[in-house]
Amino acid sequence: MQETDVAQVYKVLPDTGLVIGFQYRGGLAYHEAHGPVALATAGITGIRDEYRLFENTPGTGTVLVVFKEGGAAPFFRLPLHELAHQSVSLDQLVPHDQLAALQDDLHAATTEVARVQRVEALLLALLRPVPADRLVQAALALLHQTSGTVRMTELAQQLGTSASPLGKRFRQAVGTSPKKLAMLIRLQTAMARYRPGMSLTELSYAAGFYDQAHFIHAFQTFAGQAPTAYFRDAK
Repeated sequence: MQETDVAQVYKVLPDTGLVIGFQYRGGLAYHEAHGPVALATAGITGIRDEYRLFENTPGTGTVLVVFKEGGAAPFFRLPLHELAHQSVSLDQLVPHDQLAALQDDLHAATTEVARVQRVEALLLALLRPVPADRLVQAALALLHQTSGTVRMTELAQQLGTSASPLGKRFRQAVGTSPKKLAMLIRLQTAMARYRPGMSLTELSYAAGFYDQAHFIHAFQTFAGQAPTAYFRDAK
């Protein structure tokens, strides 16, 4: 749940799973070069590799559903990579009558628990009895075990397959390629491992980057700031 009484602009860093937002009060928009773009009252955002600026109107209330990697696949029929870098209205994926009923219930609810329960009911109604893709699950496990530093050819070899079929199944189930997810994991690892006084060289090596310039460029795309400025402002 997210509630705020004041209008604000805030930064959201990329994550490794898809996100659904249900606004029951107020409004949200994200920034593009040409100006703010209003988000649908119920929308889904695919995996991104760049930060995004959001702004809300006063009194905005939102129920957020943050999926683990691959967790959204059983709820939707389309290949999830089709949502990459996009924020789309959920009515493109969910029957209108179900969404309309949910929005009415969210507006009428008086407690956080009631809103969460109603969202859970919708998700359970959408859930399809499809088995998890074991190849994709194994790939995800290896990416996390290596903090994203495993090479893609080695990843495929360890799983007894080749890069092309692995990549196709991975993109469909997770929403991005193994390589891009590995980069997100590496950058999240760098943020988690940073300690005051740590040099960028040490940090970049710890996150599996062997070129400091490459690390700085990737970090700036991810966070909107160079590492030194980001960690200084985060104090």
